[in-house]
Amino acid sequence: MSDSKLNLLKIIDLSAKLINLATYNVQYYSVKLNIQNITPFEVDGIEYHADTCLPLIDAVSRKKLKFNALARYTYPGKRLTDDTLGINSIGYWDANEPQDWGLDWHRNEGIEIHFLESGTMPYAQEGVEMNLNPNSLTITRPWEMHKVGGPDIGMGRFYWVILDLGVRRPHQNWSWPDWIVLAPNDLEKLTTILRQNENVSWKGDKRILDCFQQIGKAVDGDVDGSNASKIRLLVNSLLLFLLDLLVVDKVKLDEELVNSSRSVQLLLKELEGSLSENWTVEKMAKSSGVGLTRFTFHCRQLTNLTPMKYLMHRRIEMSKRILQEQLDLSISDVAYLCGFSTSQYFATMFKKQVKCTPVSYRKKAFVTP
Repeated sequence: MSDSKLNLLKIIDLSAKLINLATYNVQYYSVKLNIQNITPFEVDGIEYHADTCLPLIDAVSRKKLKFNALARYTYPGKRLTDDTLGINSIGYWDANEPQDWGLDWHRNEGIEIHFLESGTMPYAQEGVEMNLNPNSLTITRPWEMHKVGGPDIGMGRFYWVILDLGVRRPHQNWSWPDWIVLAPNDLEKLTTILRQNENVSWKGDKRILDCFQQIGKAVDGDVDGSNASKIRLLVNSLLLFLLDLLVVDKVKLDEELVNSSRSVQLLLKELEGSLSENWTVEKMAKSSGVGLTRFTFHCRQLTNLTPMKYLMHRRIEMSKRILQEQLDLSISDVAYLCGFSTSQYFATMFKKQVKCTPVSYRKKAFVTP
């Protein structure tokens, strides 16, 4: 059996796990895959194939994150209708627990616009590696190599739109969907900037954030193409906002907001050395010198978690290291070192996050292969 057929069978098998999956408040209405492959990109006798997102499909099947998308071809998600031809995938994921997967170096057939609403995420594009922060916007051209995760994606809420521009050979002109309504001069200007600009990432503004949030809601509410008009309108709006952003080439920042965000970021780093303290949200906000509301906002934006959930996450991560490295300590000792009031509460929260008891985790860590 050929490698292509084997990969196709893997796609069908993993994608079948998404059918009837109704977790994390996302319904998958008869998730089906059109197993027709996207025509590959060919240059100098070499064919490049579009990514199939197998690690993402597997992570969703294991309930590692919330996911919803509209898609066609072998991309995962509810099926797109012909009313939105030109969109091959549009959606988001929301990861609020540690992830164990990433999308290694791959290519997509269209222009792909990514936006990270919250959290941080390792990202690389054509050899440039970076960490994306809240409101980071990245754009990959058709068939441009990129990687999401390093190796894991981290926690965060991440959106994307893939528009197929019909590029299957080098130097082909970009052919935008016929429902893109930008004036010819604006569309030509946007195309030129996107094709020639070497920047990898930008800081998205509030309009772009709002647009992606509306895209997420439209995807959530779509049933058999019921939100096709809304999605077309939102994609047009997104392209207009991108044109404004790229022409200006910088986004005006609220200095006060930037400074308070930095203060919260520093406090979150300092937490690592004082996880055993009796922290409350009020105490964390006061220690950072930021008001309670703004502290909570920045914490959620930076980590994709509320302050107390982030604190719990870091305490559990610390306990995992201690369980592995300090075998002489009892479970109660580990619990107290990590800021838990009782070993019973520690065991409950540990099992909730790690899916096994502290005792079992310690045993598994030292089982020889």
